[in-house]
Amino acid sequence: MEKSLKSVAINYGMYLGAILSLLTVIGYAVSLDLFTQIWFGISFLVIIIVLGILSVSQSKKLSGGFISFKNAFTSYFITILIGLIISAVVSIIIFNFIDPEAATVLQEKIIDSQMERLKSFNVPTEAIAEAMEKMENQGNMYSIGNILQSIIWQLAGFSVVGLIVAAVMKKNTPGSE
Repeated sequence: MEKSLKSVAINYGMYLGAILSLLTVIGYAVSLDLFTQIWFGISFLVIIIVLGILSVSQSKKLSGGFISFKNAFTSYFITILIGLIISAVVSIIIFNFIDPEAATVLQEKIIDSQMERLKSFNVPTEAIAEAMEKMENQGNMYSIGNILQSIIWQLAGFSVVGLIVAAVMKKNTPGSE
């Protein structure tokens, strides 16, 4: 029995969620400083995009090498959505129930590292002060509301990437347009 596009996307979404959750748990268990490292954040981005592309590729393969733009984007989007939701649930559990103090410590570390980055780029002192004030006034960045809002913004950003991936990966069946 041939797997459907949605089942492929759901499977890859579960893999993505597991990988992102594992990275979050490792960052929490090893050192909260990992969350302030650019390479750690970029690794999340790369993993998300790669698994989205793999999902589209697998869906295309199961469709005999052909996939419409809509189906390619759907496969990508479902994968990203499921992965981000699973990762968000893990973050909510860790930073709101298991160790809420870690959320406060991590937010301070992120603010400090952001300030250092801005200084290294020779950003004017007034702009740094304004950026720091905004970050401090946003409240707990790991609150349930902020995490859910983050999912929406991430989905919007990754959807743009998904549109590009779908445009590149689409291959219509001969005779259809």
